[in-house]
Amino acid sequence: MSINALTSAQVVEVCKNCDFKSIRTAIIQAKPFDTILIKKDTYKEHDIEINKPLTIVGQDYPIIDGELKGEILTVVSDSVTVDGLYIINVGTSYTEDHAAVRIKRSTHFTIKNLILEKLFFGIYLEKSNFGKIFNNKIIGEAIQEYNSGNGIQLWYSNNIDIVNNVIEHVRDGIYLEFSNHCLIKNNVSTENLRYGLHFMFSNDNIYQGNTFKNNGAGVAVMFSKNIKMLHNTFMTNWGTASYGMLLKEINDAEIIGNTFHENTIGINIEGSNRIVYKNNDFSHNGWAIKVRGACYTNQFLENNFLYNAFDIAYNSKVNDNVFDHNYWSGYTGYDLDRDGIGDVPYRPVKLFSYLVNRTPETIILLRSLFMDLIDFSEKVSPVFTPDNLLDFHPATTQIQW
Repeated sequence: MSINALTSAQVVEVCKNCDFKSIRTAIIQAKPFDTILIKKDTYKEHDIEINKPLTIVGQDYPIIDGELKGEILTVVSDSVTVDGLYIINVGTSYTEDHAAVRIKRSTHFTIKNLILEKLFFGIYLEKSNFGKIFNNKIIGEAIQEYNSGNGIQLWYSNNIDIVNNVIEHVRDGIYLEFSNHCLIKNNVSTENLRYGLHFMFSNDNIYQGNTFKNNGAGVAVMFSKNIKMLHNTFMTNWGTASYGMLLKEINDAEIIGNTFHENTIGINIEGSNRIVYKNNDFSHNGWAIKVRGACYTNQFLENNFLYNAFDIAYNSKVNDNVFDHNYWSGYTGYDLDRDGIGDVPYRPVKLFSYLVNRTPETIILLRSLFMDLIDFSEKVSPVFTPDNLLDFHPATTQIQW
């Protein structure tokens, strides 16, 4: 931005008694780098295009009502800030993904302090980079997946910070596709139809301090590499096909310091390699971790497995994954030298878990003596589960960090 642009920038006011009574007209008349101040009122407008560097600021949350006619704000310029608006009634379309706010081929933008309700898509980025999306509240009314959109969606958009947003009742809370080097931090994504977070083909991203609660199927992380998922909470994601987190074709990742509490499956893993799982709490889940095919060279270190129906499900006889220094609430070994490490290795994969994987109906035997007998027999002489899948240094007290 040039010094001349800064010194000549003006504040353009929009209100019933102002020179400009519509937001669209104010944008058309404004000069680059002006600030448009929208005073509190209801503005029935849609398809508003922001095609120059501007700061759009709402005073006391003015309402922009799209009357279900289409998209509300479309940003097609670099260096745009949208702040403090209440946007409602985005149009629904089965051929176009109408959004409350769309960012197209833009850079260095900021979308903050918005309240978005009665929406199709909330904030939609396409081929846009170096932006910030923070302190927004996105509340949908999604009932079925086919006629609902996502809260925050990124498509071919890189270096985006998504921080401190609240997203509820949409299809996917946050969705990324072909979007790299993004930070997703301290968001709360709950009560969404499908996923609290869903991303595909998106590398080198960090997901930190988020809460994903009571979503249709938790979080799905697919076809990506170099991901860091740190200190997130995944809880009460229940259902016949639900989980806290799904990992599919993920390589070279870190999953550290997370909490998985009361999910049908804490983490469902398939085709994912060279991942470090460390300092996570898995508590009161159906399965803490379900490992499906083609998962190699992973490390499960210093995690707490607390009162899950099953700690580990594993469907292969081949194992080169490492389980070490974890705490298992089901461990019954001894620690004669009192060094905090059990003297007897722990076998986390039970035969009954293997049987339930193959024949789900056998779950009715979960609390039976029969289950205890077959688990004991497999422990003595492993036949169906990998004989080297052991934690040789199980912690005898819950790990604190």
